[in-house]
Amino acid sequence: MRPWDARLARWLVRPLRTTAVRPNHVTTVSLLLGLAAAALAARGGAALHAAALLLVASAIVDHADGELARMTGRTSALGHYYDVTSDGVVKVLFFLGLGAGLRGTELGALAPWLGLVAGTSIAAIFVLWQRAEARLGKDAVRQPARAGFEAEDALYLVAPVVWLGGGAAFLVAAAVGAPLFAGWVVLRHRGRTGAAVAAREDGA
Repeated sequence: MRPWDARLARWLVRPLRTTAVRPNHVTTVSLLLGLAAAALAARGGAALHAAALLLVASAIVDHADGELARMTGRTSALGHYYDVTSDGVVKVLFFLGLGAGLRGTELGALAPWLGLVAGTSIAAIFVLWQRAEARLGKDAVRQPARAGFEAEDALYLVAPVVWLGGGAAFLVAAAVGAPLFAGWVVLRHRGRTGAAVAAREDGA
């Protein structure tokens, strides 16, 4: 079952199929939305509400570039790298910004450190995914999914949680969950790499 956000992204870019808009243009829009979200998050206060909305918009548009590329036959290795790198940069900077913006909450001086932990863990996850994809192919890095939702879709919760005043709780959850997920990625792909090596040796 295709993820719901991918379906929405495909519907959004369908009118662009016959225009001069290229997938990399869409990626750039996603990147700019994400950078704006990070900048607003760092301001804290009421700006966090707009930051959360822009992050969700950035994530949806991030899916749209790939959908447009597949619809128009404009997929490329460079475009894929640009897409993945932009997505990683946005998520890392957003959590760093969120940590800075929540210094005035009950988290105090701990908030920037929590943002750093969450951001660097997410960066590590992206690096691990890219290495696994290079070794094992795209099928090996597909995320766990159920009923049209993938593991990374938990990021969409940032909007309602922040709007309800739970930004600090979300940051703590990210600082705990992201390193754990990174560890799971390491174990998962280490096991698959070992299985792939064993299969090659048996077939040799």
